[in-house]
Amino acid sequence: MADLRALLIVLTMISSASGRFVVEKNGVRVIRPEHIRGRHEGAIANFGVPHYGGTMVGTVMYPEKNSTACDAFGGTPFKSRTRRPVILLVDRGDCYFALKAWNAQRAGAAAVLVADNVDEPLLTMEDPEDAQASEYIEKINVPSVLINREFGETLKMALTEGTDRVIVKLDWRESMPHPDERVEYEFWTNSNDECGPRCDEQMSFVKNFKGHAQLLEKGGFTQFTPLYITWRCPEAFKLSKRCKSQCINRGRYCAPDPEHDFSEGYEGKDVVIENLRQLCVHRIGNATGRPWVWWDFVTDYHARCSMKNKRYSRDCAEEVVRSLGLPLDKIDKCMGDPEAGVSNDVLKIEQELQLGHGSRGDITILPTLVINNVQYRGKLERSAVLKAICAGFKESTEPPVCLSGDIETNECLRSNGGCWQHPKLNITACKDTFRGRLCVCPIVNNVPYQGDGYTSCEAVGPGRCTMGNGGCWTETREQTYSACLDSELTGCRCPKGFQGDGYKCEDIDECKEKLACNCPECHCKNKWGGYDCNCKGDLLYVKEEDACIVRNRLRFGWNLAILELSCVAGAGLAGYIFYKYRLRSYMDSEIMAIMSQYMPLDNHANEIESSQQHSTAL
Repeated sequence: MADLRALLIVLTMISSASGRFVVEKNGVRVIRPEHIRGRHEGAIANFGVPHYGGTMVGTVMYPEKNSTACDAFGGTPFKSRTRRPVILLVDRGDCYFALKAWNAQRAGAAAVLVADNVDEPLLTMEDPEDAQASEYIEKINVPSVLINREFGETLKMALTEGTDRVIVKLDWRESMPHPDERVEYEFWTNSNDECGPRCDEQMSFVKNFKGHAQLLEKGGFTQFTPLYITWRCPEAFKLSKRCKSQCINRGRYCAPDPEHDFSEGYEGKDVVIENLRQLCVHRIGNATGRPWVWWDFVTDYHARCSMKNKRYSRDCAEEVVRSLGLPLDKIDKCMGDPEAGVSNDVLKIEQELQLGHGSRGDITILPTLVINNVQYRGKLERSAVLKAICAGFKESTEPPVCLSGDIETNECLRSNGGCWQHPKLNITACKDTFRGRLCVCPIVNNVPYQGDGYTSCEAVGPGRCTMGNGGCWTETREQTYSACLDSELTGCRCPKGFQGDGYKCEDIDECKEKLACNCPECHCKNKWGGYDCNCKGDLLYVKEEDACIVRNRLRFGWNLAILELSCVAGAGLAGYIFYKYRLRSYMDSEIMAIMSQYMPLDNHANEIESSQQHSTAL
């Protein structure tokens, strides 16, 4: 046992030596009072549910007693009495961070700010590995944030003065990168199911998140990669029995003994081999167009081949592989030889990925979820993780599952999100997204709308007049008039007989404005959209000339026009007859010319026949 403890200590030291621990942060902005207004940073706790992609504006309160929140508060003294939630400020010290959050949540707080009690850089508040703590950790749903000591003292001072309420805005919008329409995330896990609450937590997550994960992967919305932590055996222990039982490939890839007892049960190398198999299941599934099959394999393997049931073995694993229709030979080839004294290509990559780079920290704790190259903070629970993944999509590109009511709040349902809308046509510029709402002019029935999305949107392009008349004026009385023209792609223009900007048109009084019916004999009467003009006596009004003429003159004019048309028609008929005659004559002459080429032969034969007859007669 002494050797075991020494080896475990060395493995732990190797995993943490020169480690790069990155503290994931969110914004904390003071809105009121005015004299302390400003932006600060806070460290996101690794328990509870951070509001990735969102914000929370609340009133800060500080308990007069039990300022560390290590004891339960009686009742719900911090439950909000207004629309603005309460953000409870508590002091660090005396108990677990998670216990402070749990007591604050039960007292009605919507979020927790933990003020550091020493001057130091921000750190991540981890959940404790304690059997009693596990009873309440999974029940914590409020976000918790650690702030530095100076900022905490500033907030306490403002609350003590009491001249104004202290209002802050917690902002997680930039805590999760959201560069494009696909989220890439990885899950660092372990096939060992005998490691206590941690193993139970990760297996519960895999089972519950499997449906969402496969739906997102099949839709091309995400790219998921499972990863497994391994350690190298220290050089001094490589030839020891302990190292050989925990490592493969001559001490290159190791895992701790599941029971921490070398004398019984499974060995660490059993875990490494199964981890390797699960990695290859994902690789082969990915190569055959089924990357989501990893979730099926892991859940099936846990149900059929657990350590608890003494079925954690190669034979059981291969049964699961065959049941899922995976090529066993390709998986074996991917795994390679665990006894070989060379590096394993798959596990070598795993060890390289464990080391942090850029803004990414080392992976040292299981389970760990990394989304868009940022380590996820919060409890490993289905809806909490889904919210974090949804926050990783570029705004307005998230899949439908991210817009369900239990994941986000549809801001368009309240006052239309402050965006433009057309109540009659039930058209709105408000577009719900996971991160909030966008005011963007829509496309309806292939007709695009253009505008700022807040106060105006107008239909443009072909077919725009079918959508609310293109936003233009229209009215019906004796007949319907419209200022929208299908021949024009944009804009509105009042029709003839009306004046205005096209959005509002009024009838023109042609009679009053002297725009028509101005002849001495004319009598003008205005009507909606036009006018009527009548002439005195037996005169007839000609609108094109805006004049009254004698009806006989009109009749004469019609007769003259008919005569002219008749002459034109007669001339045309004569021309046609002449054309037909000339064409016929031309065709006859052509036929005669062709026939004349054969006529001499016939004449020669006739001459011979006549000559013979003449000789006979003589």
